[in-house]
Amino acid sequence: MVLGKVKSLTISFDCLNDSNVPVYSSGDTVSGRVNLEVTGEIRVKSLKIHARGHAKVRWTESRNAGSNTAYTQNYTEEVEYFSHKDILIGHERDDDNSEEGFNTIHSGRHEYAFSFELPQTPLATSFEGRHGSVRYWVKAELHRPWLLPVKLKKEFTVFEHIDINTPSLLSPQAGTKEKTLCCWFCTSGPISLSAKIERKGYTPGESIQIFAEIENCSSRMVVPKAAIYQTQAFYAKGKMKEVKQLVANLRGESLSSGKTETWNGKLLKIPPVSPSILDCSIIRVEYSLMVYVDIPGAMDLFLNLPLVIGTIPLHPFGSRTSSVSSQCSMNMNWLGLSLPERPEEHAVRIACIFSLQHHQAMQKW
Repeated sequence: MVLGKVKSLTISFDCLNDSNVPVYSSGDTVSGRVNLEVTGEIRVKSLKIHARGHAKVRWTESRNAGSNTAYTQNYTEEVEYFSHKDILIGHERDDDNSEEGFNTIHSGRHEYAFSFELPQTPLATSFEGRHGSVRYWVKAELHRPWLLPVKLKKEFTVFEHIDINTPSLLSPQAGTKEKTLCCWFCTSGPISLSAKIERKGYTPGESIQIFAEIENCSSRMVVPKAAIYQTQAFYAKGKMKEVKQLVANLRGESLSSGKTETWNGKLLKIPPVSPSILDCSIIRVEYSLMVYVDIPGAMDLFLNLPLVIGTIPLHPFGSRTSSVSSQCSMNMNWLGLSLPERPEEHAVRIACIFSLQHHQAMQKW
């Protein structure tokens, strides 16, 4: 008897959205199929799946331990969110090569359904960062007698939703700063900066309206600018590793001495980025808007306004001019919990997925 061969082993998910991208949230049921194609007949001990979600950080630092002595310190930490195992064919004992209990799979294509429920507790959003990641995946293993197992792993995306339609994320953010330049014994006039944005919470694809006034009473030419920054923080063994990177920026007009510039809602668009991660104990992703004055030959004058990048966009009743009171927001916020996904929310999810897949392609480790 000539034994057949495994031609292919694949995993497919039953997607919950029109984009055919496997995206889930805490409490969702993840279902799909393990697809097996064989030529000829094969004997199988078991076909298993293992689904897992975890956050992991890892980085190294060089240390000196005296003259001519150095070593590398490794920092690693891991948090498991869930682990689910199931047997689709066969039995548990993979080391048993006896003839009993083997399953015969005939030539052709075969599908084996699987299903499991994600925990109801909050899960960290899928993320790929410089020194860590949050990943969710399903692994299939086909075990046959006297042969190495065939293994396949496929990732899926989890979003822990952040609804920006909450009073704290709808509140305006503002600040004022002033700086006086000194050169030897001479003191020039001050440079002042005031800036305000309508709210703290935004979603990818939105534009932030920046209201600012920059007054230059110094003797130098200065340039007002604004930038969105993402800060990734990784925690392990009581240490923290931070990575800050530019997301988007803009530049205003140069200001000569005695001039003032006013921004009446200058727009800075948020590109496809990962949502904020605020509830993971070992990875934190935060955003900020920096409005600043570039001063040649001196430290810049800057304001940092905190941002939260969410997944559920502003509802039609949300105030874009901060005219709705916090009490009104609290009374109406429950409506968002029962609303179906709107086209703009779908676009936000796809923008976040695009950003995540780009990170996964560039930063696998």
